Amino acid sequence: MDRRRVGRIELRGRQATVEVPDGWEVRLVKALDGAAFGNGRVRAWAGTAAGSAGFSQSVDDHFQRLTRLLATESQAESQQAAERVRRLSAAEAERAGESLVDLVVDDAYSALGGRFLIRLVKRNRSLAMPWSRMGAGAPVLLSPEDSAADAGFHGVVCERSDRFIDVAINEDPGDAADQATWRVDRSSDEVARQRQRAALERARTARGDRLAELRKVLLGERPPQFRDGPTLKPLDPSLNDSQQNAVRFALSASDFALIHGPPGTGKTTAVVEVIRQAVRRGEKVLACAPSNLAVDNIFERLLAAGERVVRLGHPARVLPELREHTLDLLVEAHSEVRAARKLVREAFALFRQAKKYTRAKPEPGARREMRQEAKELLADARRMEAQVVEGLLYSADILCATTTGIDSEVLGQRQFDLVVIDEACQSTEPGCWIPLLRGERVVLAGDHCQLPPTVVSREAAEQGYGVSLFERLIDLCGTDVARRLNVQYRMHEAIMDFSSREFYDGKLEAHPSVRSHCLCDLPGVSQHPLAESPVRFIDTAGAGFEEETEPDGESRFNRQEASLVSRKLNELVAAGVSPAAIAVIAPYAAQVRLLREQLDLPGLEIDSVDGFQGREKEAVIISLVRSNQAGEIGFLSDIRRMNVAMTRARRLLLVVGDSATLSTDPFYQRLFDYFERIGAYQSVWEENTD
Repeated sequence: MDRRRVGRIELRGRQATVEVPDGWEVRLVKALDGAAFGNGRVRAWAGTAAGSAGFSQSVDDHFQRLTRLLATESQAESQQAAERVRRLSAAEAERAGESLVDLVVDDAYSALGGRFLIRLVKRNRSLAMPWSRMGAGAPVLLSPEDSAADAGFHGVVCERSDRFIDVAINEDPGDAADQATWRVDRSSDEVARQRQRAALERARTARGDRLAELRKVLLGERPPQFRDGPTLKPLDPSLNDSQQNAVRFALSASDFALIHGPPGTGKTTAVVEVIRQAVRRGEKVLACAPSNLAVDNIFERLLAAGERVVRLGHPARVLPELREHTLDLLVEAHSEVRAARKLVREAFALFRQAKKYTRAKPEPGARREMRQEAKELLADARRMEAQVVEGLLYSADILCATTTGIDSEVLGQRQFDLVVIDEACQSTEPGCWIPLLRGERVVLAGDHCQLPPTVVSREAAEQGYGVSLFERLIDLCGTDVARRLNVQYRMHEAIMDFSSREFYDGKLEAHPSVRSHCLCDLPGVSQHPLAESPVRFIDTAGAGFEEETEPDGESRFNRQEASLVSRKLNELVAAGVSPAAIAVIAPYAAQVRLLREQLDLPGLEIDSVDGFQGREKEAVIISLVRSNQAGEIGFLSDIRRMNVAMTRARRLLLVVGDSATLSTDPFYQRLFDYFERIGAYQSVWEENTD
């Protein structure tokens, strides 16, 4: 069948108007959710949140579209960075978390697999390092403060604390310590972009190989196949029934399978079991995730289980306690490589000697012979190092890397029996195609009911660039290709229940170990109303807690809400709850900054919803910010954002917001009804009379 795009479908609720030439087969396409439509299956392709849609595409159309959107996103990121530099002063950029300024070099030395490490501190050493968006593994630009834009060293953040930041670079910094002051700015990762473009082109042009067959399945040209597998004997005895079922299903896939892991359900535990079971079958596995932290989570568990696993990627992007197991440092520590380094030193000594002029005329051809010998020594050194790398890779059953950190210069043409991508819903589709090029089969694990990949370009987002491969496959094939985990080990039952009903068909169960736990069960926590109740909503409607907009119009904040959050936080701390056990979450960056200015408690974390995805705290306070007469709620209408925020809490969820503004959205009306039903509702007027 010719699969060209031939028209448009306009979706209105569950009705569609279709205009299409006679004889054409229609495949419905819709953005965001995977609800059934008629007798067909509605899937994500290039629709927008408003509900426009298109027809199924050819292979060329699909990959060319992704390549174009990748370029659109890259351009938007560059424009955003340039605008940030133009618009913000150094102090404003630091306050926004985009930069660290007025830094001096505290130390500089060679480390991390031949790279260089620069430790920077505030010029006024009594000052703490402010919050920033540059965590470990973030690509950055390190530059003298008096230099032109883009001058300096590109590197990655290796480690940071409240007193210093370490940046790893690939080149000798020379007299960096002699520079007066430095700044560190967030930077884009162009190497990752190049790898994604190359992967999309390789996938588009594949012919007659396993990649071409897998592509057919992933684009819906033929259905995925599953086979009967052997009886599962869990290597991890703690796996519950739904985890075992998901592992068994993943291992039975001939093409791909999805593991759907709602918050707290032990998704990564199931992923690790899939990997270990595949190794027991004699398979080689490539285990990936979009972020270094997620990869390290898998890597650490596999090491603890005694598996033969090697971590690929820049050592600076790996947790310090795991770096000795990275390929770079394993190579550096190998005796053969130490011998190769000696050959390199001898080679360069010969090169220097060949350049010297002496009074005595050298023998004819002596210099040429020295240069030739030096070249042979270098070739021997490279061969020895390559053999060590190959030996380490061959001896490992599992290689771990970020999806965009897979380097063809290291792996060559190496293929894997199984590719596993954890947190797959946090990656755009182009990022997933890099590891997909190397796999016979693939298992994707994630939760499309939580936040999608971060997309800067509005144009790219409207054309579906934020639809992950996991979500597209769910919408393409339905739940037949997925197994959902249903026992969660994080939240009190009352915290879990609303999200379970809204996002997971009411099928989540709280494990007995967490079902009724509260803050008052923690050692040292005294009896207090907040410590004894798992959920509390404080309604600010009618109290004049009006939102404000920053002068540049970029973000919103709510001063009264911030003050109320501060009071409730202080109550928790006074009751004995450690600040390190508490998270304060706000959907707007301006509110995050305001709260950080008001709350200066060691260990307390204050961040956006995005910053807390995949994490948890004993107590979570959410400031919803929006409060206006027009009932405008902005991007809070993306209800997945609220799902993430609420499910970070283990023992206490405290929400502060204006029900009059937010309940214009049916989702928030249902949420507030739930709070009332479980006795968690409280007006701010009651709060003020305490």
